[in-house]
Amino acid sequence: MKSTVILLLFSVTMAFAQPNTDVFVMDLEFSDSLFTVTNLKNISNAAGYDNQPSFFDNHTLLFSGSEDGQTDILWYDIASQQKKRFNEKSSGGEYSPTRIPNTEHVAAVRLDTTGLQRLYTYASSNGNLAKPQLLLEDVEVAYFAFDDEHQFMASVLAGGQLDLVLTDLQTKKVVPYLENAGRSIHNVPGSKSMSYTVVNEDKNHEVYLLDLRKPEETYFACQLPIGIQDHTWLNRDTLLIGSRSKLYTYNLFEKGDWTEVADLSSYGITNITRITVSPDGKKLAFAAELE
Repeated sequence: MKSTVILLLFSVTMAFAQPNTDVFVMDLEFSDSLFTVTNLKNISNAAGYDNQPSFFDNHTLLFSGSEDGQTDILWYDIASQQKKRFNEKSSGGEYSPTRIPNTEHVAAVRLDTTGLQRLYTYASSNGNLAKPQLLLEDVEVAYFAFDDEHQFMASVLAGGQLDLVLTDLQTKKVVPYLENAGRSIHNVPGSKSMSYTVVNEDKNHEVYLLDLRKPEETYFACQLPIGIQDHTWLNRDTLLIGSRSKLYTYNLFEKGDWTEVADLSSYGITNITRITVSPDGKKLAFAAELE
């Protein structure tokens, strides 16, 4: 299943400063004894805010990118190295696009010029630019990940914090789950679980696992290093994060701490944030700044 994490502009309760980030993709080799990343490409390579990459499939990457002074859904073909705008132009901006599992549709958060922010689905037909359709009314989704085409877990705006909810598009039910959540939500590959983060009393982010079919059961996985909010999964046992110019892994079933597996400073990479792995595990994409 595809996973994603959605970033949104907090227009009232939180100030959102858009850094000058780019989206990068690399080849990845990973096993119990190997972690190698090579062939780095800057696929956005534009001034302004380019961020929130997610894989549509093994050959295509989606991200939020700056184009003509506006943030749109950009579609990048890895083989041809070509990118194009996916959605019809709107008066607002589209953020954190991701494929809805078991469909050809893309979901994204649209921030209108009025400050209204909602979750939309975007469908393209016959090669035309994708048209938006509202998924949920009156729900200010900030970040989310789909479990299947109907159910997803989301962090929603709740005053000065984020709260985690469980949502079903068929029933339109939005069930509150916990308060003071983080922004990093993912499917765990090779399992039925999803991972989410909670901000603890020390303001650090803890990762928990949850099967949406058994929401009464949740399991602590690990604590992210101080200052880190984002994580992803290499497989069902191994987490991956970025910190400054470095990549680190953590195995749930091995004693020890986070292990440094790569240093990208020679590429001028710094401040790695959003990070994601292709479904086949052969590509790694992330957002970062250049020194």
